[in-house]
Amino acid sequence: MTANKLVLFDLDGTLVKAGGSGRLALNTAIAELYGAKNICSRISVMGKTDVENFTSAARLASGKKPCAEVFRQVEQRYLKHLPGEVRQAVKGGRYELIKGIKGFLSALENAGVPYGLGTGNVKAGAYIKLEPSGLSEKFVFGGFGGDGMHRAQVLRAAVKRAEKHLKTSFKPSQVYIIGDTENDVFAAVENGYHSAVVTSGFGDEKTLLKAGPELMESDYSDLYPWLLWLGVKQDPKGVERGSYICPDTPIDHVFYSRTGIDAMSLRVGIKSLRKKKKADAKLAR
Repeated sequence: MTANKLVLFDLDGTLVKAGGSGRLALNTAIAELYGAKNICSRISVMGKTDVENFTSAARLASGKKPCAEVFRQVEQRYLKHLPGEVRQAVKGGRYELIKGIKGFLSALENAGVPYGLGTGNVKAGAYIKLEPSGLSEKFVFGGFGGDGMHRAQVLRAAVKRAEKHLKTSFKPSQVYIIGDTENDVFAAVENGYHSAVVTSGFGDEKTLLKAGPELMESDYSDLYPWLLWLGVKQDPKGVERGSYICPDTPIDHVFYSRTGIDAMSLRVGIKSLRKKKKADAKLAR
C-alpha cells in the first residue's frame, strides 16, 4: 500500500470503554501478590502506560522499586484476570464503543488511509479489551505499553511497525494521533505528530483544551471535522473571522473553529518562547 497518512488510535476511551476492567484486574493482581486492596484508588492510571501503572502499583504496595521478575508477575496476574473483568463489564452493560467509531474506520478504509493502535495497554491486554467490540481484526499493527514507559515511545514504536507492515515510510507531519487525554496530545507533540481527542472518553474537557489538540470532538458521530482534519475532505469556503482569513491547512481551520486561536500564531509564539528559554539557560550558566 502506498500511503501518505497514518492514523494511530489510543484504545481506552478512544475506541472503547471497557468498564474499568483494566483497573479491576490490576487491583486483583496486586492484592494477590501483596495483600494491598484497591491499589488503583491510590495511584493515577488514566492516560498512563501499563508499564507505568504496573510499576507504580507494585512500588506502592511493596515499598520498593520492583525488579524485572516482580514486574513479570504483576503482568501475568493482570492478564490472567483481565478477560474475566472484560466479560463482567460486557455482562453488566459497562462495556461500550465510542459512538461512530465503526463508521469512522470504514471512512478511513474507503479513503485508503491506514490506521493502527497507539495504546498504553500491553499488547495482549489491548486485544483482550478490544475483543467484544469486533474491532480486533481491524488493527493489525500498533504500539503498546510494553514498548516503553512513556507514551511518546509507544507512538514511535507504532510508526515503525506501520512502516514495516505497509512497506513505506512516514514523516512526522504525516502521522495523526487520536486519543482522549492530555497525555495523548503531549506524546504526539513530542514526536512532531498531529493530535486530536474525543471528549467522551476519560479526559477532562478543560484540561484537554489547555493541552492544545488540533481537533476536539465528543465522538465520531459527525465524520466531517475528522475527515477535514485529515485532509481527506476539503472545505471550499475556509474561515473568515477578524484578521484570521482562510487557514494555511485543513488542520488550522478545524483548530481555529474549535479554539478561536490562530494555529500559525500559536506555532510562532511557541517557537519564540523556546528561543527565549534557550537564551535564558545560556545566561544562567
